[in-house]
Amino acid sequence: MTSDLDSNRDDLSFLDDWEERYRYIIDLGRTLAPLSEDEHSETNQVRGCASQVWLISETQRADGNTHLVFRGDSDAHIVKGLVALALALFSGKTPDAILATDAQAFFAEIGLKDHLTPQRSNGLASMVARIKDDARRAQTG
Repeated sequence: MTSDLDSNRDDLSFLDDWEERYRYIIDLGRTLAPLSEDEHSETNQVRGCASQVWLISETQRADGNTHLVFRGDSDAHIVKGLVALALALFSGKTPDAILATDAQAFFAEIGLKDHLTPQRSNGLASMVARIKDDARRAQTG
C-alpha cells in the first residue's frame, strides 16, 4: 500500500467519511515493515512529535543517481499511518526530488490539513523536516 502514492490518494478521495479515512490511514500503518529493537533508538527518533516516531533513511545508488529510501514506525496507530503516507510521498526519490516535493500541498489535497489535531500536524511537519534534512545531507555527503 505504501509504495503507491497515487493509489493512496485515490482511495482517500473515494472515502467521504473521515472515520473511514482514519481507518484507511491506520491500515496503511499496518503495512510498514517492522523496525528492529535496535532501530527504535534515540538516534532514529523524530523530535517534535507527541507520539514516538522513528525514521531511518538509507542511501541507495541506481542509474548513477542517489535515492533515499525511508523506513519508519510509531507507537500510535494513526501516527504510524501518517508515517506510511510520508514514506509513500518521499521514499525512493532523489534528494533533489525530495526537497522539491510540497508535502503540505499533498496533505491538504487529501484533506489531512483540516482533520488533524495541532499536535499531529506539528508531528507530521517534524517528520517532513527530518526527511528533508536527510535529503540535504545526502546532497552534500
